[in-house]
Amino acid sequence: MLTVKDARIAIVGLGYVGLPLAVAFGRQSDVIGFDISAERIKELRAGVDRTLETSSDELMAASRLSYTDNVEDLRGCNVYVITVPTPIDTARRPDFDPLLKSSASIGQVLKQGDVVIYESTVYPGVTEEVCVPVLEKVSGLKFNKDFTCGYSPERINPGDKERTVTKITKVTSGSTPEAAEFVDQLYKTIILAGTHKASSIRVAEAAKVIENTQRDVNIALMNELARIFHRIGIDTHEVLAAAGTKWNFMKFVPGLVGGHCIGVDPYYLAHKATMLGYNPELILAARRINDEMGPHVADRVLRLMAKNGLNIVGSRILVLGLAFKENCPDVRNTKVVDVLEELKETNASIDVYDPWVDPEQARHEYDVGLSGVPVAGSYDAVILAVAHKQFIGSEATLDIQSLLKPGGIVFDVKGTVPPAGNVYRL
Repeated sequence: MLTVKDARIAIVGLGYVGLPLAVAFGRQSDVIGFDISAERIKELRAGVDRTLETSSDELMAASRLSYTDNVEDLRGCNVYVITVPTPIDTARRPDFDPLLKSSASIGQVLKQGDVVIYESTVYPGVTEEVCVPVLEKVSGLKFNKDFTCGYSPERINPGDKERTVTKITKVTSGSTPEAAEFVDQLYKTIILAGTHKASSIRVAEAAKVIENTQRDVNIALMNELARIFHRIGIDTHEVLAAAGTKWNFMKFVPGLVGGHCIGVDPYYLAHKATMLGYNPELILAARRINDEMGPHVADRVLRLMAKNGLNIVGSRILVLGLAFKENCPDVRNTKVVDVLEELKETNASIDVYDPWVDPEQARHEYDVGLSGVPVAGSYDAVILAVAHKQFIGSEATLDIQSLLKPGGIVFDVKGTVPPAGNVYRL
């Protein structure tokens, strides 16, 4: 059986998950980072990470990390860690295409005694039922005889500079007891927070998929409460502040639920449940509530404008933030676009400003043109959709109130704008 000391590691997929992992391993071991994007490889070799998850200094510190877009360069490796995305399709079903393609690529270079570890979020059973058959078919090798597999779910929190990959407890697992121990010991070499060895790959897969499902359900409750309290005429954030004084009250807030995890992972578990003949009512109800929040925000803003005597037709509305969360450039599955889609039907002029997001990516992914720094006194309404540090707090470079025309309003999706008579919260 392979030992940690002899591990020659390949990280497959150098996005928000794979690159920080490759950097962590690359500080102490020989690691090859593989990505199908030649442009991405070129940037990383130049010390540039467009995701902003790693700095140039951190990339340089990983002195034993090299990069390639040629799978043949991985033949000298014996541990393959696959960190590709697991999105959903237009019907909200799991899209295994990236996982299948990366498994097929690794199958081309897989050798006897190698270990393949998956980090991508899936429902229980995918590693052994979906990925392993591809590895076997392409390589001609036999699972758990010629090669073994592990599963160690990613727990990257984009934009979080405190809870980085080495500071978050890592769940590990393997297809045999020996493989499980190897995977656990391998991650222990970089994970300062420690590891938790699960009893099986399926347990580890399930643990990951329910982490984000739990958050999705709790945020859906807050979103439903926000809609109820709005009708009652009380401030949701004031209610939550009062309820939060109880020692065991779980602190969640309403908002737009996007990103590559919380807004996607529950569909993986729901899909598996449906395959087994069970209708996951709560999970799908939470998804429906959260998916409705973009149109709800737009509706609230338009109603508030009308209530305040602001003519919607011909008005100017500024949306602050396009990323799915604060202080990161990640626009995957951002629900701000749902707000924009609703506002487009009003004949108002809509500007979107986000200093974190690449304008080319915004245009390519969503056909959204980003505006330059907004000019004071230009807008009838400002929607704070994402609480970037440039908008809120001690580092703010914008005075939101100064952007308004006389009588203009602010709608605060995040509940972070200082209270004022013209500020409304979700």
